[in-house]
Amino acid sequence: MAPAGPPARPLARAARHPHHAWLTFVAFAVSAVVLMPMVSLAYVALSGTGEDWPHLLRNVLPGASLTTLALMAMVAVGTGVAGVASAWVVVAYEFPLRRTLSWALVLPLAVPSYLAAYAFGEFFDYSGPVQGLVRAAFGFQTARDYWFPDIRSTTGCALVLSSVLYPYVYLTTRIVFLMQGRNIADVARTLGARPAKVFWRVLLPVARPAIVAGVALVLMETINDIGAAEYLGVRTLTVAVYQTWLARGSLEGGAQIALIMLLLVFAILGAESWARSRRRFHTGRATHMKAQPPRLALKGAWRMLATLLTALPVLLGFGIPALVFGSYALRRLDQFRSPDLADAFLNSLVTAGSTALLTVTLALFLLNAVRLVRSPGMTATVRLASIGYALPGGILGLGLLFVLARFDNGIDAFMRAQFDVSTGLLLTGSAAGIVLACTIRFVALAEGAIRSGLDKLPRNIDEAARSLGRTPGQSAVSVLLPLLKPAILTAAVLVFVDTAKELSATILLRPFGFSTLATHVYENASRGAPQDGAAAAIVIMLTALIPVLVLSGALARDREATL
Repeated sequence: MAPAGPPARPLARAARHPHHAWLTFVAFAVSAVVLMPMVSLAYVALSGTGEDWPHLLRNVLPGASLTTLALMAMVAVGTGVAGVASAWVVVAYEFPLRRTLSWALVLPLAVPSYLAAYAFGEFFDYSGPVQGLVRAAFGFQTARDYWFPDIRSTTGCALVLSSVLYPYVYLTTRIVFLMQGRNIADVARTLGARPAKVFWRVLLPVARPAIVAGVALVLMETINDIGAAEYLGVRTLTVAVYQTWLARGSLEGGAQIALIMLLLVFAILGAESWARSRRRFHTGRATHMKAQPPRLALKGAWRMLATLLTALPVLLGFGIPALVFGSYALRRLDQFRSPDLADAFLNSLVTAGSTALLTVTLALFLLNAVRLVRSPGMTATVRLASIGYALPGGILGLGLLFVLARFDNGIDAFMRAQFDVSTGLLLTGSAAGIVLACTIRFVALAEGAIRSGLDKLPRNIDEAARSLGRTPGQSAVSVLLPLLKPAILTAAVLVFVDTAKELSATILLRPFGFSTLATHVYENASRGAPQDGAAAAIVIMLTALIPVLVLSGALARDREATL
């Protein structure tokens, strides 16, 4: 058997080396495209005259920065409490509707934050059902007769964002609790520890890396938000970018604020990496989950309290938007026959479908490049290509807008000089710009979904085909792609839905007269009539609900491991 080892290495190297050059070139090209918006943003922010900087420093940045930091802190606490508490209750205890709520807690992921803001604004407004019930119950006649929390505030915005973003923390934490949390808790209880002490001293430290990862995703989504904050009158840094650019006509000022936001995003990523590296815990293997101890059956009032507490996040994050927009849509069924809605749906379908196809293709290529060119340089290049997911849509759209404008102007100048023909704007203000921005942002999402499927396959599963004379590309198509179909489909669906919900980048890059479902709802809400976008809101929620239900089904199928 000794002679059999060495020939395999030359065979593998011979199969890989002819492809190293072009694989590396294309991978670097993809990474360069991802970095373009950030480089462009920094160039515009630092190359101007700086005449707007004193105004920004004095009147814009202090208030917007403090508001953004306060909003992030409240959302982090809200999602952390809701996500961790819900995850532990459904994993550790038995109570009525536990199985239903264990997957229903994921449903708010189907609701974009801007839709939730519009729904909360209508639901908790003076003319809404909640304040109407308060006036009827206590006999109040006007708003001066009583006090009610203002949903159009930083606290209200934090409530909205927490209601739809907590599933990020719930999902990551629930996985840890399922894999070993109950086993550890059972051991601690046998040693005499009380349930509260077990939770605070044992379970929270175990789940800390997962909580940090979930909260980091929540914070990046909070920074990315534009629709909810603007509608509720909360002036965050993202809102300040749009106002500085559009209201003051200052691209340089908007780029400078966006650059500060970019530094804040990198600070969050650095803090997450540091926090997770400081805490390393063994999380056990999924194969051991069937040996977990049974759940503790709650008794008396605790049973109903557990049901109510775990149902509350679902009612807030999914129930209120579904109720508000569902009632509006039922009263405006003619909206579903509107040509504007049909155009917005078609535009969303085309842009989301094109983005899903492009991102999945690039993700497959990048993963195959790492698989064939096993070098630290290629691994680092592919990781660099995934950084776009950390960029808020507004920052990405603004940086890409500068790049596309320079590209179009350069092509137009060349064609004028050489052929006396004006090409105009080819990419700027086009659907292609939206597709490119969403591809840059979501290629990491597709790469992660496909990589999770690829990691389950044997590392050398395609070596047999290559030993029979197939090229690496042919073996990837004939062997890997059929086995990765479920992962590829999952990646395509996730990217499709996230693109359909994307608002920040779409507002900046869309052509004149071009509306997607997201911008259709946003335009109606901006003029104070969110009910006129009810049909589009329902379509967005139904579109997003498909992968959420798939994910919920996957969670429900783990019941054998949690009985």
